[in-house]
Order: sequence, then C-alpha cells, then structure tokens
Amino acid sequence: MRVYAQLNQGQRYQIEALLKTGHNQTMIAKVLIVHKSTISRELKRNHGLRGYRPKQARKKATMRHYEKFQPRFPTTTWALVEALIKQDWGPEQISGHLFKGQGISISHESIYLHIYQDKYQGGDLHKHLRCQKKRRKRYGRQDRRGRIPNRISVDERPAIVNNKARIGDWEGDTLIGKGRGVVATLVERKTQYTVLTASKTKQAPQIRQRIEQVLATHRNRVHTITYDNGLELVEHQKMVQTLSANIYFASPPFIESFA
Repeated sequence: MRVYAQLNQGQRYQIEALLKTGHNQTMIAKVLIVHKSTISRELKRNHGLRGYRPKQARKKATMRHYEKFQPRFPTTTWALVEALIKQDWGPEQISGHLFKGQGISISHESIYLHIYQDKYQGGDLHKHLRCQKKRRKRYGRQDRRGRIPNRISVDERPAIVNNKARIGDWEGDTLIGKGRGVVATLVERKTQYTVLTASKTKQAPQIRQRIEQVLATHRNRVHTITYDNGLELVEHQKMVQTLSANIYFASPPFIESFA
C-alpha cells in the first residue's frame, strides 16, 4: 500500500523548523499528520549539502514532477529538438517534421514541457518560441476584456495577496502556440512553487479542466488565482466553484509584468 504523500511548501517550512528544534522524523510526521515514510523520503530525496532547506526541496521536487511528464527519448533526439527550437521552429512544426522525416513520435506537448524545464534550469530555449506575450497582447482602441464574462479586476484583490502574507495565492499564465497546443503555468506567490499542465486544445472547457486537475492536490492551499485576460479562461466561474477560490483578472499595465 502506497503511503507516501506529496508535501506542500508550507509543510516543508514546518519540517525545517521542527528539525532545528530537535524533532525526529517520527515526531515530525505526527505534527504534520502524515506517515513517517513520507518524512523519511522527503528528507532523503530533497536533502542538500547544507542540510534540508525548503526552497531547495521545492526545486528538487518540482524537477522530478516535470520529469514525470517527460518521455524517455535519447539525448540525441532532444539535441535535435533543441537545435530546431534555436532555429525558431515551433513545437508543432518540430513534432510533425520528426515524425514524417525520421519516424520519431514526440508530441508538441512534450516539447513545450521540455522548453519549460529548460527555462526552470536557467536556459533560454523559451526565448525562441514564436508566440511571446509582448507580441500577443494588444492594447488598441477596442477593449476586449469585456469578452470574459463577470471578470473581477485585480484592483479588487485583497491586500493580503499583494503582501504575500500567506500561502495559497496563485498567478496563472498560458502559453499558446501557433497550433493547438497550450501550456498553463501556475505560480504560488509566497513560495514560488510552480505547477504546469499541457492541453492539446485551446478550448476553454479543456483548459479549465486541466487547471482544476493540477490544482486538485493543492485545493486547501488555493485561496485566489490571478490571470491575464486570455479568452481561454472564460469558464473561470466554474473554476471558482470547483476550487472554492476567488479569481481575478489583470488590468493592461499588470499584464505587461507577466511578459
């Protein structure tokens, strides 16, 4: 029977504090109300040269999370993918080219995830994506924000969110390619804990479902979500009901900070 549970960032800070006060693994498990094997595995897998540190633990755990979505292709395949990305090929274009030319079946979602993993490690592959935020956002005469029904402005967001005084306030973003692929990212403001999910379609119902699924394991730590004004988020009211969280939308000046 599997007893290991995924810890959130707040619990990791608790672990650090309890270790410093001399608590052993069994005692820590009782405080966090988890199985002692969860604490044992957390310390074993996320322990660094300077001991157990919550931020480092989060980074290690996040990298393993990304790798779960990463198909096990040889390094030569990824080298070819990266070479094409640096030539400004889009993930959909690369996927089709490799399948038709070399019989390599790698989805554009996997390529997007690889790009985000590279970005997380400090790489610059994401800079070669054709669809960049500053190019996609337009602030012309027509105000398109009204096309998202019942949106609540970020100006109405509680001050506690701006002050980063608690865990559970998220910022969401979506990267939409020239094809149908979409990658949604969600960053917790206080801890910078990041999750992402890929969708094969731009349709709002699918985007909503993917975001709800990826946040399901964190539902007790989801108080608010702040998005930009992408039309793929028109079903935000259903998301409010599912996640029991308040959702806000950025005004144009705030959107630029996401780019």
